[in-house]
Amino acid sequence: MDGDFNGRTKAWPSETAAEGAAAWPKTARNKVRRYPDRGSYEQPDIYRILDAALTCHVAYAIEGQPYCTPTSFWREADRLFWHGSSASRMLRSLAKEGVPACLTVCHVDGIVLARSAFHHSINYRSVMAFGTAHMIEPAEEKARALRAFVNRYFPGRYDAIKQPNAQEAKGTTIIAMRIEEASAKTRSWPPRDDEADYELPIWAGVVPIQTLIGETVECPRQHRQARRGRDLDLYRRGRRLDEVLTEARAEGARDRDR
Repeated sequence: MDGDFNGRTKAWPSETAAEGAAAWPKTARNKVRRYPDRGSYEQPDIYRILDAALTCHVAYAIEGQPYCTPTSFWREADRLFWHGSSASRMLRSLAKEGVPACLTVCHVDGIVLARSAFHHSINYRSVMAFGTAHMIEPAEEKARALRAFVNRYFPGRYDAIKQPNAQEAKGTTIIAMRIEEASAKTRSWPPRDDEADYELPIWAGVVPIQTLIGETVECPRQHRQARRGRDLDLYRRGRRLDEVLTEARAEGARDRDR
């Protein structure tokens, strides 16, 4: 389990700095206050955690009432996108103007069992990103976003499936948010007890947690001429989901940039 940014291990093995090594400034909104040594404001660290995630939570306030919505999402450079029904509460509010939003992602990598109750913890990789969320309304830009959404998870699949008709496109809303501020926070080590507690005869350690790809399940009404496409090549049984999503995002980005 990786994730220590304190001069030791990064959230993922370091990539080439294709998207630059810039960092977001530390502000009152994104500053990591508790255990600041676990934090990072560097774009590559933050992007790696985002790109390995299947879902996120988006928080916002409407007329003073806070809401937090789980949804799937994707990233293009420093912009985050998610979709929803045109009838949803958040999307109706966005129809008027953009709203401040906070998008979060968290990967749980292990449960940390210490010798004392106080030092029990989890190993994790997390991101908080802040910005202003806006609806994507131009038809051409919306169509491009829908294509990017499918290909982000299954590279190349969009061209092989039925395209959205006018009614389906109308019923789907795409939201975009440019990241204005962001920070990552991680933990990736064994229990750290008080020195005196190491003498206690109590088992301590880490229970690793992974989400793995399972065996695919055929649709009961599968067309007899239908065959699995190359868009599923990454989704092999036993592979880690976060690794698959990271590779899928990279392949989708290459396809988008062609």
